Amino acid sequence: MEQVLVNKQTEALVRGEYSAEDAREIVSNLIIQKINFHNLKDFSSKERLGKVDENSIKRIEELKESREKMLAIIDAAKAAGKTVKINSTITLELK
Repeated sequence: MEQVLVNKQTEALVRGEYSAEDAREIVSNLIIQKINFHNLKDFSSKERLGKVDENSIKRIEELKESREKMLAIIDAAKAAGKTVKINSTITLELK
């Protein structure tokens, strides 16, 4: 199969309606993976360059804040007996 180079591609990562428990697990796992990625980048920067990766440190804090906000919404949905609809896409764009 010949591969075609595209400048932009968007794909659905998560799409559906979930119980509050499942939504909590999905959101938590996605964000934890991103936090772990940035923790490793920061660790690597400290080991190789002897300095923290400021961008990763900032992004970790942003991700933690986002996680808390989203989990609060999910917890409210659980308390109200509602499900949670999640739509998450990944867009790749060549620059």
